[in-house]
Amino acid sequence: MLTGKVMSFEGPVGPIRRRRDNAHVIVCGNEKGGSGKTTTSMHITVALLKAGFRVATIDLDTRQKSLTRYVQNRRNFSQTHDVDLELPSHFRFDMAKDDSQREAQSEDFASFVRAVSDVEDSHDFVVVDTPGSDNYLMRLSHSMADTLVTPMNDSFVDFDVLGRVDGETLEIIDVSHYAMMVREARRQRRMADNGLLDWIVVRNRLASIGSRDQQHLHACVKELSLRLGFRVADGISERVVYREYFPKGLTALDEVKDLGLTERASRSHRSARLEIRNLIKMLRLPVDDAGRQRADARKKWLQRATAPVEMPDIFV
Repeated sequence: MLTGKVMSFEGPVGPIRRRRDNAHVIVCGNEKGGSGKTTTSMHITVALLKAGFRVATIDLDTRQKSLTRYVQNRRNFSQTHDVDLELPSHFRFDMAKDDSQREAQSEDFASFVRAVSDVEDSHDFVVVDTPGSDNYLMRLSHSMADTLVTPMNDSFVDFDVLGRVDGETLEIIDVSHYAMMVREARRQRRMADNGLLDWIVVRNRLASIGSRDQQHLHACVKELSLRLGFRVADGISERVVYREYFPKGLTALDEVKDLGLTERASRSHRSARLEIRNLIKMLRLPVDDAGRQRADARKKWLQRATAPVEMPDIFV
C-alpha cells in the first residue's frame, strides 16, 4: 500500500481523503457541451493503457453517459471481432432518485468517494469525464485534479466560458464563470495538500485555413493564458473519422488493420493519430522519468514559493 501525506476535500457527507503518492488524476472539464471532452478523455485513456499503465475512468455525466457508452462500445467491438483492445477499469454514475436535493447530493458524493477509494492505490492514472454543467461533483473533481484538460472548440462562442471580450475591440474585459471556478479549485487544492493543478486548454476543431477571426481568438487565448496560468495545446481537428470511432469504441491510436475503415478513412486515421500523439506530449504527464522529474520540480517550486523569504543580516 502506498503511503504519503493525506489530502481532504469537504463534501455533503464529510471529507474525502486521498494520498499524495497515489494515482495521478486527469480531469477533462468544460461547462460547455460539445467541446470534445469525451473524445479527449478516451484518447488519453487509451494512450496511457497502450503505454502499459493501469488506468481507471470515471464518468460523472449522469445524464449523457458518453464515456460509459464509449467504453462499452469498445468492449463490444473487442468481443464481437475477437480483437484484443485495451480497456480501463470504468465507473459510472446514475442520477440519484431521492426527493431531497441534499440527500441526492449525499448519495452521489458517497458514490464518488467509493469510486476514488477503489482505484487510488491500484491504478497509475484516473481519467475523469465531467458533464457540461456546473455542479458540486464537477467542482470537487476539479479540486482533486493533478492535470486539468479543458477542450475548447476554436471559436469565440466556446472562449466565452473562459473570458469575455469587447464586441468592437475583441479585447478581454473579464474572466468568465468556468475560469473563476478553476481558480477556486486551484485554491482549494493548494490549501488541501499544497499541490499544483496543471491546467491545459486544448483547442479542438482547428480549421486548416486560418482567418482573421482565428488570429484574434489565438491572441485572446494567449493573453488569457498569461492571466490565468494555463498552457495551450492543439487538439482534435474537424475530422469525420473521429465520429466513426465512437460507435465502435475505437481511437486513433488503435491499429488500422483492426478498424475496418476505407482507404480514405485510413489516411485520415493516420493524421488523427499524429494529432493525438502530439496532444499527449503537450500534456506532459508523468509517464516517464522526464515527466516525473517535471512533477517533482513543480512540487519543490511550490514548497519554496510558500516558504518565508530568507533576508540578509543587514535587514534584521
